[in-house]
Amino acid sequence: MIKIIHLFMLSCKKATELIEKKSVLPLSLKEKIQLYMHKSMCDACTAYEKHSEKIDELIHNHIHSEHREVIHNNELKEKIISKLP
Repeated sequence: MIKIIHLFMLSCKKATELIEKKSVLPLSLKEKIQLYMHKSMCDACTAYEKHSEKIDELIHNHIHSEHREVIHNNELKEKIISKLP
């Protein structure tokens, strides 16, 4: 019985790895169960997952934004120089 429990118990470090992995690749059934069980007991990892998802969403929106300001190297250089004292 104890070996079964250890099979499904994760550290917070491993849970955060799975949270990041699932944003890129699908998790195996075992990983899904492990993550679900860990998050059911760990508020910190649940909050980490929500924050990670929000960051991913913001990055995705920024990358795919049509209204994104495109600054060429020379324009950027001039902008930086103009801000210097």
